[in-house]
Amino acid sequence: MINVSRLCDEFTRLAAIASPSLAEGEIAVYLRRRLGELGATVVDDGAATRCGGEVGNLIARLPATGPGAPLLFSVHMDTVEPCVGVVPQLVDGVFTSAGETILGADDKAGIAELIEALEVVREAAIPHPPLEIVVTIAEEIGLVGAKSLDYSLIAARRGFALDTAGTDRLILTAPCANKIRVTLSGREAHAGIAPEKGISAIEVAARAIAAMRLGRIDSETTANIGTIHGGLATNIVARSVVLDGEARSHDPAKLEAQTRHMADCFSAAARQMTKEIDGSRVSAEIEVEIVSDYPRMSVAPDDPLVQLAQRAAARLGRAIELRPGGGGSDANIFNGHGIVTAILGTGMTDVHTVDESVSVADLVRVAELLVEIIREA
Repeated sequence: MINVSRLCDEFTRLAAIASPSLAEGEIAVYLRRRLGELGATVVDDGAATRCGGEVGNLIARLPATGPGAPLLFSVHMDTVEPCVGVVPQLVDGVFTSAGETILGADDKAGIAELIEALEVVREAAIPHPPLEIVVTIAEEIGLVGAKSLDYSLIAARRGFALDTAGTDRLILTAPCANKIRVTLSGREAHAGIAPEKGISAIEVAARAIAAMRLGRIDSETTANIGTIHGGLATNIVARSVVLDGEARSHDPAKLEAQTRHMADCFSAAARQMTKEIDGSRVSAEIEVEIVSDYPRMSVAPDDPLVQLAQRAAARLGRAIELRPGGGGSDANIFNGHGIVTAILGTGMTDVHTVDESVSVADLVRVAELLVEIIREA
């Protein structure tokens, strides 16, 4: 039932529209028109004023043609960069970028698959409950759109977020996460004439990181220091350094322990570097800012939403693979607002790189599953 040519044309159009986070105006205009052509009523929730973007999240509603509780589908319209001037190419059944840009399959594969599924549902007059399609902005820079979404506009209490690799795959759990920013203030001195009168913020940072548990901590927990900025010149003992990092865990207690460990490492390094300068004891000053990035999500394997996906796959002679996730997505935020949401694979591969790709076969496979999910809902 899937129109392969139409699906490929849809993905090609979407991929060619540049849509960096908070600059999604052009693709929003296209999606409002395209979803309207499918019979949806589309509104902008006004999130642009709350997060400084060109446009807000789009919420499209398709009225019921059959029984059942409302069902939500979530995709995001932004991509990582470089995304200006994307030229999608189709070679041997696989879409890639023809240039030095990302392709944008994350998440435009999901958008194209959903649009094609809605086309089929309309053409075949498949009965369905009320459908709500939420297209968020700025997902790639911290789930900003989902965090700013006007949830008073959402009726559905169950849904699927189309935003992970693989096909016939459902992510049921994802970690909670903290962002960590550390500002270290040492003491400037001339690096060649009087280095003993300085306290290097860079050295404090290096000692702290060397003592820190990072990377894969255990099966549920990861941590990373992602950026470090500081220093003025090679002949100045660095006075200031700012570091940004994160910790994630499927266990909130482990997240708290790992975050505290990382902060404690900076405090310990500062104590190690304390020295007497001109008759006074001098230490580096430390400011640690910890922000909860997103909550843990967990959908039970026997939840009716999972059973819905399994019934849909069975109609196609397939089985759904249930897996844990390692990253945050809009689904974390939806679950936190009481909307039971699982993450559905869209076939995208090598995302966030210029090697990103998605095959036509996988686009078709996901669109077929979406049709059956809507039918079974």
